[in-house]
Amino acid sequence: MNGEEKTVLRFLTCGSVDDGKSTLIGHLLAKTGNLYDDQIANLEKESSQLGNAGGQVDYSLLLDGLEAERHQGITIDVAYRYFETPKRKFIVADTPGHEQYTRNMATGASLAQAALILVDATRGVLPQTRRHALICSQMGIPHLAFVVNKMDLAGWNQQRFDAVREACLLVGQSLLSAGFNPGEITVLPVSALLGDQLTTHSDNLAWFQGPSVLEWLETRDTTPPELPLRLAVQGVLKLAERRYTGRILGGSVAQGDRVELFPSGKTVTVKALYGPKKELSKAEEGASVALVFDENLDVERGDGVFAPGAVPPPNELFKVRIVWMQNEPLIAGRSFDFQSIYGPALVEVIRLDGRFELGSYQKNSAQQLGLNEVGEAVVLISRPLPLEPYGHFKEGGSFLFIDRKTNATAGCGMVLHPMRRSQNVVWQEHAIDKPLRAELLHQKPLVVWLTGLSGSGKSTLADLVERSLYNQGYKTMLLDGDNLRHGLNKDLGFTERDRVENIRRSAEAAKLLTDAGLVVLVCLISPYREDRKMARVLFEQGEFVEVWVDTPLEECERRDPKGLYKKARAGLLPNFTGINSPYEKPEEPEIHLKTSGKTPEELANEILEYLKGRL
Repeated sequence: MNGEEKTVLRFLTCGSVDDGKSTLIGHLLAKTGNLYDDQIANLEKESSQLGNAGGQVDYSLLLDGLEAERHQGITIDVAYRYFETPKRKFIVADTPGHEQYTRNMATGASLAQAALILVDATRGVLPQTRRHALICSQMGIPHLAFVVNKMDLAGWNQQRFDAVREACLLVGQSLLSAGFNPGEITVLPVSALLGDQLTTHSDNLAWFQGPSVLEWLETRDTTPPELPLRLAVQGVLKLAERRYTGRILGGSVAQGDRVELFPSGKTVTVKALYGPKKELSKAEEGASVALVFDENLDVERGDGVFAPGAVPPPNELFKVRIVWMQNEPLIAGRSFDFQSIYGPALVEVIRLDGRFELGSYQKNSAQQLGLNEVGEAVVLISRPLPLEPYGHFKEGGSFLFIDRKTNATAGCGMVLHPMRRSQNVVWQEHAIDKPLRAELLHQKPLVVWLTGLSGSGKSTLADLVERSLYNQGYKTMLLDGDNLRHGLNKDLGFTERDRVENIRRSAEAAKLLTDAGLVVLVCLISPYREDRKMARVLFEQGEFVEVWVDTPLEECERRDPKGLYKKARAGLLPNFTGINSPYEKPEEPEIHLKTSGKTPEELANEILEYLKGRL
């Protein structure tokens, strides 16, 4: 290439199971001379023992590295391979086709610049084909090629290819109609097993005048969009001078440049610039660098470095699109750990704005997102972040939802646009605040949150505790779950989504009352740990006292003061906690009341004893 450095194309193969993704990549590696002789010899040997290619060399074995993959003949993990031709370097992600491994496919798609979506010529477009096309479009992959494989099994028939081609183009049109941007779409016929149309034109497909797969890959434009400097700090090296490390995600930086920092808003000068091996005068997008500023500042991992005036307005409220990756469905009101290039935060799903149906890609209303489903939502992040629309800046508009109980990735997504809440709604400070109100009342505000099964005795205990506090001169308020459902929460039912909203509203009401300086007692079944955590984070350290009223289910059912257990056993009450809906036991409550063998007065005294010195 006349001494020029070769460009790099990141692409992935995807599509439904057994459409030939691993075979295509393995054969492409072989035909481009990227395999050593001993690799080929070993592949031929393994093909005779483990292969599924009917006596042919099974090129899929080059990619399916896990033992389970080889024995089952499927791809489970994402396999990355690096190869090059005289024209270009490539990084390819071979992703799984099984629906249960869609999360792995989404991982491979997140960094891709092009995608080969394989389609079996004998089966045509399948639901998983449509799902992968949707995810590729959502991830902003600008170049999509539907590769119609197994043309040998279709008798090299042009009419069959034309029919599948029309179905593939219809997928692209449906995506466009639904508001996605599938980019440039091409449809290519191949035989991955026999190698036809992979690198050169095939006599068996003489009727096709388009490019081979390799020609298509070698000619995709990888020029990044021009952006001013964007760098997210990944680490701080405390040497003789502090060096702030990270990868340049947009633009360039040079010694002597003025840069603006997020979140401090300070503008500093780049005093020195280092690459992995030496000092640099300038570095471009994609380079990993270490910056030294002319001032020692408190800069940490997750902070941003921008060209002056180029910091996007930080915001907390965003419209987003999500690929859901958990068996437990996503519903409004749920909270998660949030991870972006700007470090960790907490995020709450305020509302779901719809789910995309695979058949039409149209967005329909939805109460939840299930495993592998794609939808839109409005989310609230715990601190303002300069996130940008994903279509404008991928790295600055992508994020992960992390399950706070398991630390597993619950979903991945991209920002559509900020909701401008931070600019339009501003917290109004007032002269009289919580400390002054508490001082006037001569007490410390506190919330005592009683959780447990229906009939466990929460309301009885809260009433006894409040009476005792009242007699001692404390100013209190009791929020009982049943009473709240007569007013504030009367529009809510007992589905999981409504229960989450019930907890959220009740917790916000309790927060307002503690801001007034009161001691607040809350009696709610509150069956989910995540919802109780959501309530806890609203309050200051030491201000939230979780009380687990631990009464055995058998005893609660024996008491059954409202006849609810009897109705639930008869099937008249769906989603009743302890019978047909779970109760997640508190893991570290401040107070654990084991009620068996104790009177209500004794149990109330345990709470009062804990509160001594805390009010």
